[in-house]
Amino acid sequence: MRAQLARVDAVIVQAVIAGALSFSHLHDLAEAAGQGGWKAWAYPISVDLLLVAAWRRMRDTQRAGGSAAGPRLWFLVALAASLGANIATAGLLDLDHVPGWLRVVVAGWPAVAFFGGTLLAHGPRTSEQPVAPATSDPEPEAPSVPAPVDVPHRGELPALPPDPAPQKLMARPVAAAPAPVPALPPVLVDRVQALSAEHRAATGQPADPDTVRARLGLPPAMTPAVAALL
Repeated sequence: MRAQLARVDAVIVQAVIAGALSFSHLHDLAEAAGQGGWKAWAYPISVDLLLVAAWRRMRDTQRAGGSAAGPRLWFLVALAASLGANIATAGLLDLDHVPGWLRVVVAGWPAVAFFGGTLLAHGPRTSEQPVAPATSDPEPEAPSVPAPVDVPHRGELPALPPDPAPQKLMARPVAAAPAPVPALPPVLVDRVQALSAEHRAATGQPADPDTVRARLGLPPAMTPAVAALL
């Protein structure tokens, strides 16, 4: 734990030192290019903010599985601006006589940074696919317990059922008409007969309706229709 904290502290200190040096170089270059006062201090803030925003957008897009070409382009633009300022202030450029093209680049940087920041903030975002929650297994049903049966004790006679004579005769329920058997299409009729013939030729016995229905992929309600053909 202590070693991990020491490693994190070293990274933070290194980041602060590198950020301060880059910030100072960008300020000196902007001031040498004619941007004095608060404007010279705003340039390094603009470059660093664009660099961080492009890096975060590029990382989020890659995690979501999208294309990070746009954020990567603006990250390279901000990195080139920061690295160019560091190199320009290393003695390779006379800050007392800055060339005209560099003045134009420094003066046009706010518009470029605003355009890049707008695209990064309002560009289309790639959303991750939601993960379907795992369904829990249904609980097993408790086995049904049969009702207790009264057993007569030794020496006792079982109770006789009451005489049905005084009771009113109940009308017998009328049997419901059998449900109509659904008809099969001609294509399935030929298929059922072919499967029945194959089963009879292989085993010498008639085919089972449920087996034929299962092989055809039909629902259980079609078993009577298959049985009628067999």
